[in-house]
Amino acid sequence: MKVGVLQFFSWSRRIPLETVYERALDRIAIMDEGGYDGVWLAEHHFNTYSVCPSPHLMAMHVAARTRNLRIGLAVSLAVFYNPLRLAEEVALLDVLSGGRINWGAGRGFDPSEFRAFDIDVSESAARFQGAVDIVLQAWTNERLTFHGQFWQYDGIEVLPKPMQRPHPPTWLAATSPDAINRAASKGHTILMDPHSTHSEIGEKRALYQRVLEEHGHSIAGRDIPMARLIAIAPTAEEARQVAYEGARWTVGSYAKGMHEDPVERYVNHVMVHGTPESVTDQLLELRDRLPMNYLLAAPLSHESFTLFTTKVLPKLV
Repeated sequence: MKVGVLQFFSWSRRIPLETVYERALDRIAIMDEGGYDGVWLAEHHFNTYSVCPSPHLMAMHVAARTRNLRIGLAVSLAVFYNPLRLAEEVALLDVLSGGRINWGAGRGFDPSEFRAFDIDVSESAARFQGAVDIVLQAWTNERLTFHGQFWQYDGIEVLPKPMQRPHPPTWLAATSPDAINRAASKGHTILMDPHSTHSEIGEKRALYQRVLEEHGHSIAGRDIPMARLIAIAPTAEEARQVAYEGARWTVGSYAKGMHEDPVERYVNHVMVHGTPESVTDQLLELRDRLPMNYLLAAPLSHESFTLFTTKVLPKLV
């Protein structure tokens, strides 16, 4: 099983924001020393849940400070970009990082982001698919010609081309059944979110494989990153407290109104928490049951990250 880290930049305002970045980059330096496949950076706007409005800028900074890690975008919110600019930026990242970029593209769902960027949310699915098609065609064709609902291009030479050929490994974030169906029918590999329960993730993984194969695509050889929120402490009670704090923060700052008892739902059905030994056992069980061949770990505290790195990671990879 491959293991990467879904890196958030959560800010509580009690400390300077630059300290949040410094601590995250210190952890990324540890990841670069071995064991981890990559670090994945999420794009968020107008919210303290994770202050990373440009994962591309952050990825360039990470690339300059690391040598071994793959650098994932999880995700570029494609609907908020001109797709030509998106293709250029990610290709430039790939060249300057020495071919270490994993590109994840997402549609987004936060109404405040769509309002602020003046994008009609009802157009988001079509804009998203169009943007993904344009980026991939820009990377794989000498010149791009595209005529779609939102963009018209004739003979554009998009430069640079990525270092990785034919292009960086690409994933689409897919949470709803409709999104999973669209991605699978076109043969795209998917990223799976940190907010679904373990059972929901398993059901979505099964749906993805079924639709993929119905359209003549194979599941073989695909890494399917599954994001899981993880709390680890020396005792189960301490870990559960970390999980509760993480759930309250997530619900209060980001996932408001998703369910009737959202904190209990996160702690009991979404998060993996406990001692290092217990978390190892839970993750190995998920590996076999879901199945999960790529864990995208999101540690909920510095101690969780440290214990995961020293006690759990060696037993997973």
